[in-house]
Amino acid sequence: MFLRTFDPDNRLVAAELERRWNETLKKEILLQQELTQLREAPSDQLSTACKEELLRLGMDLPRLWNHPLSSPEIKKRILRTVLTEIVVNIDGDTIHLVLHWQGGSHTELRIAKNHRGQHRWTTDADTVELVRHLARVLPDPSIGAVLNRLNKRTVHGHHWTAGRVCAFRNYHAIPVYQKGEREARGELTLEEAAAALNVSRMTVLRMIRSKLLPATQACIGAPWLIRNEDLQRRQEQLKNVPRTPDPNQLGMNLE
Repeated sequence: MFLRTFDPDNRLVAAELERRWNETLKKEILLQQELTQLREAPSDQLSTACKEELLRLGMDLPRLWNHPLSSPEIKKRILRTVLTEIVVNIDGDTIHLVLHWQGGSHTELRIAKNHRGQHRWTTDADTVELVRHLARVLPDPSIGAVLNRLNKRTVHGHHWTAGRVCAFRNYHAIPVYQKGEREARGELTLEEAAAALNVSRMTVLRMIRSKLLPATQACIGAPWLIRNEDLQRRQEQLKNVPRTPDPNQLGMNLE
């Protein structure tokens, strides 16, 4: 019971305290009633079928682990249930693990350590090497376009953008393409070779496919690269071939 011993000058404060006191008593009564109901209510019992299914899953851990309804949270609970401890020792570049199971059995595992800079978000080596080749002839936006056409994605499954290509190059220490470096190496594109030979682009492409003109391509969709000395050699060969009325038509080398 709230004691009404207060200064008359503070009757408003006392009234507010009395109101809060009564509300708190009501909440306590309600919570006590809920607690009593929970204690008196019968606990949920598993059906016989559920018990049998759980026992079967307990005897077949791989099926339980790979079950479609087995979420990562459930798998963590499984590991905490079936394992008593994991002992880890590091020997050079190898991690030695001993898994102690409930029941006394144990399993030994040996795995290689990740080297510095390695983690699970790692791009495959082929993509790294491909970008390394493309960066010799293309700027970052064009590299991203080639990778997207090849349906390659970043380690997080994103499409490639110029910014992502730039970050990728920097992470793998791949130099950015500099204008003029291809020319400095004596390499020509398909269009440049066509202009030098005074033929069409498709004619040069047919020369490449017929192995009449050596050329390299980092991947499908990447620029063809032709060495200047190979182009000059082909120019000398064409001087000795009778020209046809159509300058875009290939001559036939008969031996």
